[in-house]
Amino acid sequence: MGRIGLDKLGVVIAIIAMCGILLPFATFRANRIVAGEGRTIFEALPVWAAITLVCVLGTATLIGLMRFGILWRLAAGVAALVALLVLIGLTPGHLTPDGNTYARVSPASGFWLLSFAFTLLITDSLARLDLRPAARVGALGLAALALGAILLSGSWNGLSILKEYANRADSFWTEGATHLELALGSLAAAVTVGIPLGILCHRVPVLRDAVLNVLNIIQTIPSIALFGLLIAPLGWIALHVPGASAIGIRGIGAPPAFIALFLYSLLPVVANTVAGLAGVPPAANEAARGMGMTTWQRLFQIEFPLAFPVILTGIRIVLVQNIGLATIAALIGGGGFGVFVFQGIGQTAMDLVLLGAVPTVALAFAAAVILDAITEMSTFNGSRKVSA
Repeated sequence: MGRIGLDKLGVVIAIIAMCGILLPFATFRANRIVAGEGRTIFEALPVWAAITLVCVLGTATLIGLMRFGILWRLAAGVAALVALLVLIGLTPGHLTPDGNTYARVSPASGFWLLSFAFTLLITDSLARLDLRPAARVGALGLAALALGAILLSGSWNGLSILKEYANRADSFWTEGATHLELALGSLAAAVTVGIPLGILCHRVPVLRDAVLNVLNIIQTIPSIALFGLLIAPLGWIALHVPGASAIGIRGIGAPPAFIALFLYSLLPVVANTVAGLAGVPPAANEAARGMGMTTWQRLFQIEFPLAFPVILTGIRIVLVQNIGLATIAALIGGGGFGVFVFQGIGQTAMDLVLLGAVPTVALAFAAAVILDAITEMSTFNGSRKVSA
């Protein structure tokens, strides 16, 4: 069984892929808000495209199922995913009657399951290759370039989500910028406040328990509730504090969203700073004392470099968390990609929901990959610097 046996994860991938092949590949709707009708691969695509896709998917599933070499598995996953992404663009032209400008065609559950299955195969193959951090970021960049090439080629223009984008292109980029400002700005504020606070908590154990308990309580408050709780005090400040309204403080909009995200961000930053500093080997500190280093020198030259990977892990958690939570800011007028999500829910237009959800997920995934790579590199560099 050794070389020709079944791969355990491959069995899961094969089951998901088979379900995806059997489920509808695309959804046809007479207009953007009515219920859709599912179409299988052979109904949604021209015959030649359907046969090609099934052959590619079947071959890739077989390679993923069996214990083939890692490069074979990676190539199979990439080929299957590329085939899916390219051929889904043919479904609008095949399903939409000539001259019909109201009909909408969207990827259906089968397409999403198949995409998930072969993305999982690619991710597993890359993990088994144990790529260096820079190589992982490079792979992410290549994936982004490939997706960008498909979008720029116009092959997806007939899909409903791209039609939603075409109607909202200007506002999409405006809300995207707002989304990033909320996520990155609140992270920057949390790092600026949280790291010094974490250092202080590490130095003063009595303060540590009080601060972490308060931050834990804040973390348990549901996000939409915290957004709502901030409306009243910020509204009062805007009305009664001279100059507050002029600098943008008000009860609804970006300010309460920013403050809520900042408060949610503090616990991971502070807790990881405390944990990272507590994890510094006592021997390293003793050696530094023996060399005559001052308290501040030990902090910045010994403790902080060794604790930095743990602190960076907290920053990674915060960034991924904030990218997702910033979506809810739209409920209080904060803007961001959540504007499209909640508009879509209100209009029963799922492709409008996807217009906000897909870039949010993509940003969170990219942030996780990049910060994981930076964390791994900082672990090596910090250890080397201290040992030197």
